[in-house]
Amino acid sequence: MATAPGQTAQPAGPAAPQVEDYTHDRRFFGHPLPLAQLFGLEMWERFSYYGMTGILALYLYFSVSEGGVGLAQPTALAIVGAYGGAVFLATILGSWVADRLLGSETVLFWSAVTIMAGHIALALLPGLAGVAVGLVLVALGSGGLKATASAVVGSLYTEQDTRREAGFSIFYMGVNIGALLGPLLTGWLQSSIGFHIAFGTAAAGMAIGLLIYLTGRKGLPASAGFAVNPLPRRRLWVLPAALFGVIAVVTALWTSGLMNGGNLATWTACVSAGAAVAYFAVLLTSRQTTPVEKSRTLSFIPYFIASAGFWSLYQQIFNVMTAYSDTQMNRVILGWEFPINWIQLIPPIFVIALAPIASALWLKLGDRQPSSYVKAGLALAIIGAAYLLFLPYAQAGEHSTPLLWIVLIMALFVVAELLISPIGLSLSTRLAPKVFTSQMIALFYLSSGVGTALSGVFSTYYRADAQAPYWTTLGLSSIALGVLVLLLARPFTRLMRGVR
Repeated sequence: MATAPGQTAQPAGPAAPQVEDYTHDRRFFGHPLPLAQLFGLEMWERFSYYGMTGILALYLYFSVSEGGVGLAQPTALAIVGAYGGAVFLATILGSWVADRLLGSETVLFWSAVTIMAGHIALALLPGLAGVAVGLVLVALGSGGLKATASAVVGSLYTEQDTRREAGFSIFYMGVNIGALLGPLLTGWLQSSIGFHIAFGTAAAGMAIGLLIYLTGRKGLPASAGFAVNPLPRRRLWVLPAALFGVIAVVTALWTSGLMNGGNLATWTACVSAGAAVAYFAVLLTSRQTTPVEKSRTLSFIPYFIASAGFWSLYQQIFNVMTAYSDTQMNRVILGWEFPINWIQLIPPIFVIALAPIASALWLKLGDRQPSSYVKAGLALAIIGAAYLLFLPYAQAGEHSTPLLWIVLIMALFVVAELLISPIGLSLSTRLAPKVFTSQMIALFYLSSGVGTALSGVFSTYYRADAQAPYWTTLGLSSIALGVLVLLLARPFTRLMRGVR
């Protein structure tokens, strides 16, 4: 493995992985050079993910004559939420395999390959068969990539490296460049050519990301290629047995009718929440977790709840707000009507513009910056206020909401996002018990999974002809939760034992 400037290495072996020190590596805008490879892979993965997700709801509820599947709109919106939740639920599997079997970097690579295969299935297989195969593969791959990519980024910094949150903000900016370009291209292709060409473009984007990653794969931390808590050989049967059990249960529920397209989001939310409870219990009761680590893990529970509440509102960009763009928003600019899913382009534009400012602000403030819980409380209050801004046009009729008004709302979404998402990602790497690194990150993503699945549950109550109760209930609830988090920020922060 190539050694970066300032990097020291120890002899590596199966039981003693190489240890890297990137403290003095500042070749990528003041950060370690391997951050550039991870930035590129994540950017193109998000290009493919958001490019596909941006048109998924439309594909599901558009009629067959329009190139879609023809599902009822409430069912289609709920499935989008369930799928998003399943992606985050899959982070549990990916992180477990990384920590116990293969290491973060190996899981990262094969997850990217699986994602590409899923997009190819959506492009080539028609109807619900393509939806089922494609979404399962993309969900599994995205889940594996999410937790492991962040773990590898975290491995570039020591716990006390003041560049850590700035590095995650740069990494997060790559996410949003992909999130901007993906829907931009797939939305245009879908409206001008068709859905399957758009899905094929998502597959091509993932292929580009893989090629970029392969060019610098050897320069990544060697320690990321080792399981931090290897599973004993006598227990290797656990993973296939668990997978078989999950498949059997889901098949039984689906064939019996207890699980269906209409309630899939509710099932996903409940399973995600149950998995989170179980994982917190494992971390808190494990003999491999030190007392300090247990206190830090306990402190993460309220942050998990706050994050889930935030994402239950934010992720409605891909279901309720896509439908809102279709019927309520005025999408005409100088006589040209832009594609429905381009409402999803607005947040990434603001993230790209504001993420460097946020990164610079946290670097400048250093130890004087607000605690992670203060930031989370503000994020919930801000996105709740943004929901209330839908009210002035709730009774205005179809295609009446001005584009600039939606831009203002989305700007508030992004300010809130930057206060909770990259901060929470960085926080999870600092609070993680040593032997549960990837799995702690998976817990953070699982909060997004619970929230995303809840966005699908909430979407079933949205009615274009009676919007006011919807926006009011969710907006005020988020503001109330934000105020509660702010009031309890200090005792929660004390539990972090030196981490803010």
